[in-house]
Amino acid sequence: MKTLTRIAAALTLGVGLSAQALAADLKVGFITSLSGPVSSLGIPYAKGMQAAIAFKGEINGRKVHLIQLDDASDPSTAARNARKLIDEDKVDVIIGTAGSPGSLAIAAVAREKQTQLIAIGNANLAGEEGAWMVTVPQPAPLMINAVIEHMKKDGVKTVGYIGFSDPWGDLVYDSLMKGAEAAGIKVLTNERYARADTSVTGQVLKIVAARPDAVLTGGSGTPGALPYLALAERGFKGKLYGTHALINPDFVRVGGASVEGLLAPTGPVVVAEQLPASSPVRKVAMDFRAAYQKAHGAPANDAFSAYSFDAWLLFADAAARAGAASKAEPGTAQFRAALHEAVISTKELVGTHGVYNLRADSRYGSDERARVIVKLEKGQWKLVP
Repeated sequence: MKTLTRIAAALTLGVGLSAQALAADLKVGFITSLSGPVSSLGIPYAKGMQAAIAFKGEINGRKVHLIQLDDASDPSTAARNARKLIDEDKVDVIIGTAGSPGSLAIAAVAREKQTQLIAIGNANLAGEEGAWMVTVPQPAPLMINAVIEHMKKDGVKTVGYIGFSDPWGDLVYDSLMKGAEAAGIKVLTNERYARADTSVTGQVLKIVAARPDAVLTGGSGTPGALPYLALAERGFKGKLYGTHALINPDFVRVGGASVEGLLAPTGPVVVAEQLPASSPVRKVAMDFRAAYQKAHGAPANDAFSAYSFDAWLLFADAAARAGAASKAEPGTAQFRAALHEAVISTKELVGTHGVYNLRADSRYGSDERARVIVKLEKGQWKLVP
């Protein structure tokens, strides 16, 4: 089992604390990737969670205790961690993890154990398979459609695609194919690579040979920079597009000049200070930034820490309602069921990335208020009107 970090949201648990008192507190299991190829996302998730605890560490008079586990970017480890958190630590909810494969692995355990999963990796399971999960990051179709709209406005007629050979790469490609046809844009390539690959030269040679007007990638974090580096090496001069999975400083650092001018969709929090006063998320986004600054002594400069912050807001809102409506104590199956019902009935909850509305037959709660288009200029994300 990977390193276990226990974080108390309020006061550290005392040695003499009775079992009955402990049972009255809420427990959150948090799984993220602190090591391995997805750690460029997993570490910001952990930092966002620390900001969330500092922002709201008590609900209805109950302390909230966080138990954090590293899944080492491995879906099998993520699933084992989920079982431990539920069976041994008796958590009321699980939040996690970085990457779609790990989130899907946890979702299977959550369904079996009937414990709510608030996914921070972009993952979707329809029907009963996903009945015990909701997903904080914006659904791929919502964000990719924003990209396609921008492509059409810029006169793009053909686009090349390269993405991960995993569920996230599939989500982006499927969304691109559906939206591009309606917009009159032809998709010329469907190249793939693994997150741990160190070269995509062969794939990029095929893209350059197809001569697309633009390239869209379906990667994330640091490995998401690889195609842009290879495109720059081959002298590609077309437009560059990405997804909200690239909005973190490690991607910008690794991509360097190769990603200058990149256009991507993201949640409003990334450009919070550039939002109009009428934006419904501006205040919460600025509150997040203040909490992050207080927790870490540095400003937030990524999108991923805000996803875990929003996951905490979803949990806190639902736990408050579940506690008020249910006489069940945290740590019991009855409370987990009440919390689940509260989560999937969330209405107009304002977060940093958007305004969340959930229902039993939908994994996602985002709408058009959860997206803006940004452009990378001199290493900074700028809001595109």
